[in-house]
Amino acid sequence: MMTLSLFHNYAEEFEKRLRISSFPLAVKLLQNEKDIPGEAIRPKRDWGYHFSLCQGFAMSRREGSMIAMLKEDMWCFEPVIGYGLAEPPQYFLEGHNRFPESAKTLEAGKNWAQAFPRLEIGKYIGIVSAPLRAASFEPDLVMIYCNPAQLTQLLIAVNWIDGRDITCRISGHAACVYSVVPVMQSGQCQVTSPCRGDLGRAAASYYEMLFTTPMAKVEDLVIALKQLGETLFRFPIIPTLKPEYKLLESYEKIGRMIGMEV
Repeated sequence: MMTLSLFHNYAEEFEKRLRISSFPLAVKLLQNEKDIPGEAIRPKRDWGYHFSLCQGFAMSRREGSMIAMLKEDMWCFEPVIGYGLAEPPQYFLEGHNRFPESAKTLEAGKNWAQAFPRLEIGKYIGIVSAPLRAASFEPDLVMIYCNPAQLTQLLIAVNWIDGRDITCRISGHAACVYSVVPVMQSGQCQVTSPCRGDLGRAAASYYEMLFTTPMAKVEDLVIALKQLGETLFRFPIIPTLKPEYKLLESYEKIGRMIGMEV
C-alpha cells in the first residue's frame, strides 16, 4: 500500500519536472461518509452555500484547500449525474440540457446526453480533492492542470512507459465529468479540455488543459519524467529556429533509409 509521504513526494516531482502553476490534485470518489476526511471543507455545511465542482477543484489546486462535495454541496448537476449520485431524469436524456443553446437539434442534444460518461448509480456519494503534496487520503486519481507544452511532456512520459498513446473521450462540456469518469472506468490516463464552467466560473486559463491519471500509473509516470530529464527530451523545451539543426542519430538514420537528404 502506498504511503501518504510517497504521494507527497510524487507531487514534488510533478511540480519540479513540469513547472506547473497550480498544485497537482489528489482526487477520491467517496463511497460513504466515513471516507470524508475530518478536515475537509463541506461548502454547504461550513459556508452556507453551494459550489460547482470545478470551483471546488480550483480552490484545491490554487489555495491548497481540501474540499469534499456531496450532492447537497453541488450547484451544477452534471457531476451529480456523471458520478452516479442521482438518476438522470428523462428530460436530460432527451437532450434538453444541450438544446437549443449548444446543440443544433434536440436529437443532437439527445445524442450527447445518451453518451454522457456515467458511473454506477449509488456507488458513490461524493468526491474530495486536495493538493497531492498534502493529501491525507489515498487518491483514486491525480489531476494536473497544465499548458500544452507541459501536456506534451506528460504524453511523452505516458508513451515512454509502454509505447502506447492515449485514446480518450474529449468534449467541450462537463470537464469535471470527462476528466474523472473515463479514468475510473478504464484505468487509463485522460486528457480533457476545460469546459465553459471551468473557464468562466472557476477561472481556468485559456491556455490550460487537464491531464488525469489513475493512481496506479503515477509511479511509472514519475519515473518516466525523471528518465526523460536525463535526455534530449527533458523539460522545459528550449526552442531553436536553426535550419538543418542536429538530428538525433535515429532520426538521421531512418531519414536516410527512406531517401531523405539528411
